[in-house]
Amino acid sequence: MAFPLDPGSVTHGIQLAVAPVFLLTAVSGMIGAVAGRLARIIDRARVVEDRARGSADADLLRRAADELAELRTRGRLANACIALLTACAFLIGVTIIVLFLGETTDSQVGRYAVTSFLLGVVSFLLALLCFLGETILATRLLNFHMLR
Repeated sequence: MAFPLDPGSVTHGIQLAVAPVFLLTAVSGMIGAVAGRLARIIDRARVVEDRARGSADADLLRRAADELAELRTRGRLANACIALLTACAFLIGVTIIVLFLGETTDSQVGRYAVTSFLLGVVSFLLALLCFLGETILATRLLNFHMLR
């Protein structure tokens, strides 16, 4: 694979490949937010488990089991969100490489950029749906506890 020595082609390739990098910024911010939420879910589950272990009250144990089930579902949604965001970041990275190689080499690899970019965007949108589902569950759980 020979790289052309034309600086204009290399410059244009870099400009083309930098555009998807902005999506990576959004992805990294989302991963940080979701990882923080996942940590809070785990912390809350530990508190609920500790309280349940120290109690013989059947009502408290039932409520603890219900809350732990909700927290487990929220944790799964957060994990799915992080997995989709990671897949998105990977696909955007592939897009950047493919765009750059397509612009700076004689290969036809650049035609795969659309596919990798669209798959990355789909992964991002699915991650947003997981995030929405987790926040709805968190709010529902909050409202449920306020009624008690």
